[in-house]
Amino acid sequence: MTGPDDPPTTATAGSATAGSATARSDVKACCAAAYSSDVVALLLGDSYHPGGIALTRRLADGLALCEGDRVLDVACGRGTTALLLADAYGARVDGVDYSSANTALAQAAASAAGLAARTGFTTGDAERLPFPDGVFDAVVCECALCTFPDKPRAAAEFARVLRPGGRVGLTDVTVGTDRLPPELTGLAARIACIADARSQAEYEATFEGAGLRTVLTEGHDQAMSRMIDQIEARLNLLGLTAADQVADAGVDLAAAPAVLAAARIAVAEGGLGYSLLVAEKIV
Repeated sequence: MTGPDDPPTTATAGSATAGSATARSDVKACCAAAYSSDVVALLLGDSYHPGGIALTRRLADGLALCEGDRVLDVACGRGTTALLLADAYGARVDGVDYSSANTALAQAAASAAGLAARTGFTTGDAERLPFPDGVFDAVVCECALCTFPDKPRAAAEFARVLRPGGRVGLTDVTVGTDRLPPELTGLAARIACIADARSQAEYEATFEGAGLRTVLTEGHDQAMSRMIDQIEARLNLLGLTAADQVADAGVDLAAAPAVLAAARIAVAEGGLGYSLLVAEKIV
C-alpha cells in the first residue's frame, strides 16, 4: 500500500491510478482522524512528537530563524510548534494540516495566546500545499513526513514554497535497512509514525531529489525511547480510567504492549531512531 506503484498496463491504467489515489487518501484521512483525537493528544502530549518543545527549539536554532521570517509548519496539528515559533522567535507562521478539527483548534489556541496576528492555519494536503511559490523563509515538518504516502512529492512541495536559499527543518522517525518486525508494519504503526518511516540517508536523498541540500543532521534516538515510555505509562493509566474512549479512538489496548515492546527493542538495536535534519534550497 505504501511502496511504489507497479506500472499499470494500458487496459488497467485508469483503475490502478484511481485505486492508488484512493488508498493514499484513505491513509491520510486515517492519520488525520487519529491525530485530531483527544485520546491521542493525551498519549502524545502537546507536541505530538519525540523530544517535545526542547527539540523544536533545537530545530528552530538549526534553521537560524529570525524575527519576521515567514515560516510554514506542515502537519501543524493543534498549533504547538507554530505558536512557539511565533512567540519565542518572532516569526510569522502559517500552519497547514489535513485535519480541519486540528486547524480549528490551532486557530483558537492562537487567539487565546494573543498570537492570531502572527499565525494562520489552513486545512490542506502536504503533497499539494495551498500556497504560492517562493513565499517562505523556512518550512518545518515534525514527525509527519514518515506518514505521507508520497514523500518525494511532499519534499518537492516544501522546495516549491521556499524562497531561494530557504531552509527545511525536519525531525522524524528513522528506520534501519533491516526489515521491521510485523508489529511495526501495520496501519496502527503507520499512524504511530513507524511503518513507513525511512532511513536518514533516504530522507536526505528524497530532499536532494527535490533540490534541497542537507546542511545539518543530528541523531536523537533517546527522544524516541522516552516517548515510548511515556505512551506506555499513559496507556496504562487510560486503560484503567478511560478504556471505552481509548477503544473509540481506534487504539487497540490489547495489541499496544507488543507494538511498544517491539519498538523499544528496535531502538535499542539501532533499527529505529529519531533524527533532526536541516536542508537548504539550492539556488
